[in-house]
Amino acid sequence: MSRPIRIGAVNYLNSKPLIYDLARLAPDAELILDVPSRLADRLGEGGLDVALIPAIENFRAGSYSILPNMAIVSSGPVLSVTLFSRQPWPEIRRVALDEGSRTSAVLAQILLRKRYGVQARIEPLPLDRAAEDVDADAVLLIGDRAMRACLPGFAHAYDLGQEWFDWTGLPFVYALWAVREGVELGGIALALEEAKRRGCSRCGMIAHEEAVHLGLDAGFCRRYLANIIRYDLGPREQAGLHHYYMLACELGLARRGVNLCFYRSRAQAIAD
Repeated sequence: MSRPIRIGAVNYLNSKPLIYDLARLAPDAELILDVPSRLADRLGEGGLDVALIPAIENFRAGSYSILPNMAIVSSGPVLSVTLFSRQPWPEIRRVALDEGSRTSAVLAQILLRKRYGVQARIEPLPLDRAAEDVDADAVLLIGDRAMRACLPGFAHAYDLGQEWFDWTGLPFVYALWAVREGVELGGIALALEEAKRRGCSRCGMIAHEEAVHLGLDAGFCRRYLANIIRYDLGPREQAGLHHYYMLACELGLARRGVNLCFYRSRAQAIAD
């Protein structure tokens, strides 16, 4: 008997529309929920077959294929990726980066060095450590943790999605469905497409269900899913992703020469 396909997804509010009804759509698959950085590590180690990973990890691995037209994206504010800072951008010297993050951690470094000309010292912020206890000038939080945070001791709260858009005019891609090399997904690819279709049409229902667990206002959650986060990976999103990748390469934070390769089943490859 063949092993079930192992699917890894981010356990944040913004990923819920991409995995909506997945248990019914792919009953034989195994769904594992975790933070983005751990999903990337597990996919790289062979512990997952397909995973919603930080976009930067696709360019670091260089061997994954991407499911088409599915991603987590913002075009302007994102609300769930925030750099809380005691100082304005030009005066930041030490930054603590959320250990759950990979793509946004690189984005913070790109903005510091390329947009603001700041060479800050980087240190990790463990997942179990309170951001309020950090003595760095700035701290990066992502996901539901960022949306709940207030951090009154930090004078500034910079939305990195907005910072990127103001600087480049392009959307920003945070996460992609990546398929490990040699994996044949079978019906899982179609199941993930259908999960996205259903989830994006039920943002109100998802927000109502998730808000209670997150300690957030249901109306806020609905507006976040329906109006802030986008789930398509079209030409403009790909342009934003490519620009980000080029900047990451310039800073030595990604491998050069990696192209976006879209997943094709064996049947599609034979037909071509």
